[in-house]
Formats: sequence, C-alpha cells, structure tokens
Amino acid sequence: MDKSEVTLERMRSFVRVAERGSLSAVARELSVGQSSVTRHIRELEQAVGVPLLTRTTRRVTMTDEGRRYYADCVQILRLVEQASEEARSTRGAPAGTVRVSCTAAFGVLHVSRFVFAFQDRYPDVSVDLSLTDERIDLVREGVDVALRLGPLTDSSMKLKPLGQSQRILVASPEYLAAHGRPARPQDIVKHEGVRMSNIAGSDVLVLHGRRGGRHAIPLAGRLRVDHGLAAREALAAGRGIAPAHLWLIGDLLAAGKLERVLPDYSPPPVPLNMLIVPERSGIARVRLLVDFLAEQIARMPGIERLPSGRRPG
Repeated sequence: MDKSEVTLERMRSFVRVAERGSLSAVARELSVGQSSVTRHIRELEQAVGVPLLTRTTRRVTMTDEGRRYYADCVQILRLVEQASEEARSTRGAPAGTVRVSCTAAFGVLHVSRFVFAFQDRYPDVSVDLSLTDERIDLVREGVDVALRLGPLTDSSMKLKPLGQSQRILVASPEYLAAHGRPARPQDIVKHEGVRMSNIAGSDVLVLHGRRGGRHAIPLAGRLRVDHGLAAREALAAGRGIAPAHLWLIGDLLAAGKLERVLPDYSPPPVPLNMLIVPERSGIARVRLLVDFLAEQIARMPGIERLPSGRRPG
C-alpha cells in the first residue's frame, strides 16, 4: 500500500478518532492495536499534507483543517455505505450491524425481545444493544439509534416521536396493609417513597387529578435507586410508594403484587422518542429496525400514541 494514499480504512479510523477523542477507544472498538490506528492517522495526514489531529496526554482533538476534512469524510463514508447497501439489496436480505442505545429497564423488559423478533425476520442483521440511562453522544459512541424517555435537548438528531409513557402511583398490598392507604394526595407526605436518584425532581411527586387540578407533594423515603429495575423490585418488596411506568410494573399489577394508589390521580406521562443519527437514517438495515421498533412499541400497553402532528417534549 502506498503510504501517501487516501484509503477508506484510514478515513474511517480518522473519523472515529475525531468523534471519540481517543486512539485507544477506537482501537478497542475496531478490535485492532492502538499502533494500527496511530499509523492510519499518520499515513492519512501524510497523504493530505496537513495535520488533522492534535494529540495531548488526555485527549485527541481536530485541527481547523481536520474539522473541514472530517465533514467531507463523513459524507464520503456515508455514500460508500449507502452504495454498498444498494448493491447488497439486489441480492435480497439486508445485512450488517445496527447499534442501538436504550434506557436500561425499558431495554431489558421490552426492547430486547423486539430485537430478537427483528433478527428472526432479518437473520443477516447484527444488533449491538447498549442499555444505559445516561444521555450519551450518539455520534461519539458510534450509535445509530437511541430510545429515550424524557425531554430532549439534542436537536441535531432525526426525531421519531413514539408517544407518551403513562405512569401510575403504586405500592404493594403488604406495604398498604402495614402503613395505610392514602385517601388524598396530601396523605403521601406521611409515607415512604421509593425515589430515583438519577432523575431530577424525584423528591417532589406531581399528580394531576382526573377532574383537574395539580398537586405537588414532597416525596421522602429511606431508599433511592438509580435503575428502573431496582425500583420495580423495591416496590414489589413493600419498600414504599412511587410513580411507575405501566410498562415497568404492568405484570406485577396484573398479578396482584402491586396495587394502584389514589386511582383518581396520575403522575404526568413521560415522552418517549427515537433518535436517529441523520447520516445513518438512509441505510436500509437502520431504517428497517427503526420502523420495526416503532411498530412494536406502538402496540405496548401504557404507551399512548400522540395525535397526528403533535410532538412530545
């Protein structure tokens, strides 16, 4: 290989290093040695004749020339992949890898089985499913699609609203037998709450009445968790009262292991959205998985579809 040649392999290494800011992280991602990634960058810089990256002990950043070159590389690589997709499509089934990020509890309880069904339909498509409640940078982490609960701040992604996730107030029969059943929202103050430490404002319970009215009640308690599945277990174990997504506790409710508290009042629903990296949205396997997940999620109890033209916050 001519060391002054611009190749797709070197270009891909440069793009991922520029996005992740780390040679070692990209080496792990590509399953190659860090020396190989370093060589790709050095040879690409020799080929284009300008430095593309600035290296420090903590981070790798792009030079001004690197930023301009990066934007062109992204477009070139996208066109190459789309051309390959179109060529493969003439043979039939889509193939390749789709990387998905999803809220952890939602992914474990529901999205994972949707992915299994998708792969049964498209056996040549690999799916990397990453479960995390952190708001990751999709481009930096190499993710194609993300399922997010809650308000969104990233306006650079393509947005596909999926609906509103309905929530209710619940506790176990054992807890209610031991501590009494609240008759009105203000009674919650006297009870143990199961709170989410990774959700801002979880120390205040907001309830909307069926006949109108908004109530904001302090929610105290000795237990705070940072994972939806831990909250589910705590509620079933009688550790207190908490608002919960129907998709999280619907089976426990049906089995009588949890009961609804204050049925005339509900916490506000939470928007559920799908974010797609724009440069990846035209790839057949990504588009197929996006449509499949949206169709499956729309059928889930507790997910209220939005009126046409309306977007969740």
